[in-house]
Amino acid sequence: MTLLNTHTADHVTTLTLNRPETMNPLGAKGDGDAFAAACDAINADMDVRCVILTGAGRAFSAGGDIKAMKERTGTFGGTAPEISDGYRNNIHKVLRALYSLRVPMIAAVNGPAIGLGCDLACLADMRIASDRAKFGVTFLKLGIIPGDGGTWILPRIIGEARAAELFYTGDVIDAQTALDWGLVSRVVAGEALMDEARALAAKVAAMPPHALRQAKNLMRQGRSISYDTALEMAANTQALMHLTDDHMEGIDALLEKRAPRFEVR
Repeated sequence: MTLLNTHTADHVTTLTLNRPETMNPLGAKGDGDAFAAACDAINADMDVRCVILTGAGRAFSAGGDIKAMKERTGTFGGTAPEISDGYRNNIHKVLRALYSLRVPMIAAVNGPAIGLGCDLACLADMRIASDRAKFGVTFLKLGIIPGDGGTWILPRIIGEARAAELFYTGDVIDAQTALDWGLVSRVVAGEALMDEARALAAKVAAMPPHALRQAKNLMRQGRSISYDTALEMAANTQALMHLTDDHMEGIDALLEKRAPRFEVR
């Protein structure tokens, strides 16, 4: 079954992992290409201002395909060099595509997000969890390590100590614990999850598209550059934003006490 369903409306693209009968596992041939194509299309479309990532059925994603691991097929089959290339050319392609999104992304975590599934959620800029969601990075319980770069991703979200606790014990935490640890920003009833995600996405999508993408870029770059470099990038980017029509629209809307109408300009 095709992994990814894509739907765009009102400046928001929803990406839905769509293997509900097996809890939306990843690693099948073509998964990386599907994500790369979807994310490339989003980046090229200035009409898209926000992305929601969620899962079909009762899970967000159970992570790597356990059946394929057991049978040593697909990404998880072959010699060590072949498996390594499978990660680079398929699973890593999924992660790189999401990380390279130029617009903000919301993970609407509808159920278990385990292993690779948890790390996918952590690549989002914002995370909302259903009260039925669970989170775990259970790689060591399977005798493997986080082959998806999770040891780089998770500590940036919840800190070294809590990430280490999850990695080294394989524990799975519930949605409330995820909220307490800062892994998600809010927990809502399962039936309200997508409404909450769409409402948040609508607020994001109301922002000026060029400035929105530049703001995400500055936040991303800010993780690894000096403050002086951040100031220089901000000055150069800000100069461009001051020359946009959307900047004038924002000022006019404020002075006229109305909602701004931002466009791609």
